[in-house]
Amino acid sequence: MTLFLAQVTDTATKLIDTAKQTTTQLATAPADDLHFGDLLIKGGWVMIPIGILAVLGLVIFFERYFTIRKASKDESQLMVQVRSSIMSGNLESAVAVCRNSNSPLGRMLQKGLLRIGRPIKDIEGAIENVGKLEVSKLEKNIGILGIVAGIAPMFGFLGTIAGVIKIFYDISKTDNISMGVISGGLYVKMVTSAAGLFVGIIAYVCYHVLNMMVDKVILKLETDAIEFIDLLEEPSK
Repeated sequence: MTLFLAQVTDTATKLIDTAKQTTTQLATAPADDLHFGDLLIKGGWVMIPIGILAVLGLVIFFERYFTIRKASKDESQLMVQVRSSIMSGNLESAVAVCRNSNSPLGRMLQKGLLRIGRPIKDIEGAIENVGKLEVSKLEKNIGILGIVAGIAPMFGFLGTIAGVIKIFYDISKTDNISMGVISGGLYVKMVTSAAGLFVGIIAYVCYHVLNMMVDKVILKLETDAIEFIDLLEEPSK
């Protein structure tokens, strides 16, 4: 009986010592938590152009967004005032209203009003030319977002490939083919691919959002221009 108790005590003592050693090892082990900022820094020099593309894309998007949104405001009151002035024969008042509106539609109608007295085709042509100019102003720099959406992922893949090349170069110099060396360097370099794809996706979405907004403005301008031409043709019917 005494021998059995001694064996149990010895086993318990060994288990306690093992637990203490495990606890000490866990306490002194380095933390393996991934921090977003550290990953960005470890991405290397390729993260710099990707970051520049991200900032450029955001600046263009917000600048164009507010510009297009301003151009798409409701101009129904402007059309009412222009119609009222034309019906009363006061063209100077209609021109002044269009000039003061400071909007794409206002500039289109102003050009048409200044052509009154000429054939309808000439008036339509003048309005169409101004409309094209206004649309080109709205579309300014939107194409850059498309470029960002295309080249940002390429920069990301370039960073990953450069990282893989460096990993195999280090292996050839040190003759160390351990999985830790390969996977450790590779996951860091793949951060560039993730960053490039993220920037590319955001730029792609922003590009199409702005294009849809411009299309809505174009449709509205065309509708109002047709209404204006119909208004000019009413007295001659």
